[in-house]
Amino acid sequence: MSRHTTVPFHRRKSTAAAAATGAVALLGAGLLFSNAFATGPATAAKPVLPKANATFDYQIGAPYAPAPGVKVVSRDRSAKPAKGLYNICYVNAFQAQPDALSWWQKHHPGLILKDKNNRTVMDENWGEALLDTSTTAKRNELAAVVGQWINGCATSGFQAVEPDNLDSYQRSKGLLTKADNSAFAKLIVQKAHAKGLAIGQKNTAEMLSEHTRIGFDFAVAEECAEYSECGSYAKAYSNRVYVIEYEDHSFDMACSSWGKSLSIVQRDLDVTARGSDDYTFRTC
Repeated sequence: MSRHTTVPFHRRKSTAAAAATGAVALLGAGLLFSNAFATGPATAAKPVLPKANATFDYQIGAPYAPAPGVKVVSRDRSAKPAKGLYNICYVNAFQAQPDALSWWQKHHPGLILKDKNNRTVMDENWGEALLDTSTTAKRNELAAVVGQWINGCATSGFQAVEPDNLDSYQRSKGLLTKADNSAFAKLIVQKAHAKGLAIGQKNTAEMLSEHTRIGFDFAVAEECAEYSECGSYAKAYSNRVYVIEYEDHSFDMACSSWGKSLSIVQRDLDVTARGSDDYTFRTC
């Protein structure tokens, strides 16, 4: 069992996708910055996968000009893709951003996971409400919302999607199962592929055995060296794995063991932009 179930790990700060705080009302329509820089074709092409062992930067906190040599970038769905690079679109698919909770309560209250006392089930580490994937009807409703976000990623010019919090069932107090989230993941994989986007498994090594059935194309793995999981991801995805480490020792371990085969970057916990006091960016 992954230590992720008991030890907090640094997926991202809860504000990572908060660049659109003033535009939460557009969530349901999937219009969040999606038309400002449309470059994609009218019909979906076959998804293009990112290259293995390409230099990677993780910019979901704030976008900035990538360093020379960077080939693959992950950015929040509200950001513009980096010109000339392979761009992965970050989407918080299984939990509600703190600044968006009121929107969910107004438009899709039945998709907020509640316990037997009708209290919202929270990811306490990040202040995010869990979204309810427990029934076919709820998964379909949720997929319609997230599908519009995915459409926006395609319209904006991203080549791939990384849906975060696949492991929310581990924080659901037993109200969600791995099978629930797996079934929902399969729906949004279909949405992404229909728009010509590749889609990556985000963390959750416990689901690696299901990645082919679900349809994931690559993996984005935070702290896989810290938790001794990089080898499992590498085997499942033929080294098409994009690793983020936050601590010096785990970054060094990742580079020592996997630097010649996986795409590894060290970032600061807040994934800040270049120029901030906390900014960290290192590759193997």
